[in-house]
Amino acid sequence: MERCRKTVAVVTVSDKGSRGEREDTAGAHLWERLHAEGYTGVWRTIVPDEKAAIQRALLEAVEKHRAALVLTTGGTGVSPRDVTPEATAAVCERLIPGIAEAMRMESLKKTPHAMLSRAVAGIRGDSLIINLPGSLKGSLENLEVILPAVPHALAKIQGDTGDCAV
Repeated sequence: MERCRKTVAVVTVSDKGSRGEREDTAGAHLWERLHAEGYTGVWRTIVPDEKAAIQRALLEAVEKHRAALVLTTGGTGVSPRDVTPEATAAVCERLIPGIAEAMRMESLKKTPHAMLSRAVAGIRGDSLIINLPGSLKGSLENLEVILPAVPHALAKIQGDTGDCAV
């Protein structure tokens, strides 16, 4: 198999951020953290907490920008405008529940509010889409939980047929 694509897009979901009323610290730090891990950033955007806008951004990240990894930050809680999980599930062809389960499990060690996360992860085409919390601290902590498994996931999603030895 040819080399695995390690391109990333970050979609920040924030009403205030999309109106320019709040700085996108979580998206910026995720972008930098992944760059330090050898990923090439291909696109960043901020969209409002609206299902259609989130879906359009996810599709653009995957189809136009060919991001192998698409991270969202924000919109995963229980408030009425938190619709990132629904938008993500609508564009994914297959879900990967273990990713979100691992993030919640690790986050529960730090805060009981972690059980309120509705984050999802899934596959569209040969891209992996993962929802992260909107806070800077939460997004980076959750990224660290999943980061060790992401390269293997990307390789498999992109067609690696080798054995999955641990």
